[in-house]
Amino acid sequence: MAQKNKLQFIILGLLNQQPLTGYDLTKAFDDEIGEFWQAQHSQIYPQLKRLEEQGYVTHEITISGEKLEKKLYHITTSGSQLLHEWISIGTPDLTATKDEFILKLYFIQTNHDPRLLAMLHEQLALHTAKLTHLQQRLATVFPQPAMAKQHYGHYLILQHAIGREDYYVNWLKQTLRALPKK
Repeated sequence: MAQKNKLQFIILGLLNQQPLTGYDLTKAFDDEIGEFWQAQHSQIYPQLKRLEEQGYVTHEITISGEKLEKKLYHITTSGSQLLHEWISIGTPDLTATKDEFILKLYFIQTNHDPRLLAMLHEQLALHTAKLTHLQQRLATVFPQPAMAKQHYGHYLILQHAIGREDYYVNWLKQTLRALPKK
C-alpha cells in the first residue's frame, strides 16, 4: 500500500462520509481538514482521476440548475477497504511541523534583539485569532456534547487544535512577559 501519498486517503475518507464533487473536496481543505493538512485545487483533481483509474472511486454526472453538469464522486468497496487498511496501520513517525516563525526564532541570538517584540506580538495576534476561530468551530459543529459521538474523530481533532493553540498563546504571553524591560 502506498504510504507516501496521504492526499488519496484524505479524499477517500471524505468520500466515505458522503459523496462529494471535486469542488466540495477542495472546500473541505478550507474548513476542517485545512486545520491540519493542506492541499491545493491543482492536487485534488489529478488525485481524483488516479483514484478513479485505480477503481477506488467512481463518479456520476449530476445536473445543477438547468445545465451545469457536475461529477459527484463516490467511494467504491475497494476504496473503503484501502481506507480501512490505512487507518488500521500504525503511525510511528512523528512529523516535524513547518512553522516559519519557530524557524526564525531559532536564529535570534539574544533576548535584546530589536525584532523580537514585533515578531512575538504578531504571532500572539495570529494565534489568538486562530484559537477564537477554533473555539467557534467547536461550538458550531458540536453545539451539543452528544453530537460528538457521531463524528468523534472530528471532535477530537478540534479539541487537539484548540489545545495546541491555547498552549501557543500562553507560551507567547509568557515569553513576552519574560523579555527584558527597556
